Amino acid sequence: ELWVSLEEHQDALELIMSKYRKQMLQLLEGRKREDAEPVLKVHQANSGEIESQIDRICEMGEVMRKAVQVDDEQFFKVQEKLAQLELENKELRELLSISNESFEVGREDLPD
Repeated sequence: ELWVSLEEHQDALELIMSKYRKQMLQLLEGRKREDAEPVLKVHQANSGEIESQIDRICEMGEVMRKAVQVDDEQFFKVQEKLAQLELENKELRELLSISNESFEVGREDLPD
């Protein structure tokens, strides 16, 4: 009789404990959702802020890329103009040299 009573008591205790565990799990799950919502909102806000900063960085990178491209184009124009001026200078010096030579030859041919 004592064994039967003990088994019945254990069965009742196991039933009570299983119901208790089930209710605790439900309570914890509900609480987890409630606790997770503020964290999720903060995370979403931070994600939005980070996304906007990334967009601004990309825009600044594009502006810098265009500035470099303009600088390169300007540099090449200056280099081209410099090469043209050097070539023109060389040709003018040659013409001056020819002119000076012909002037000197003309002076030598003149009687004193």
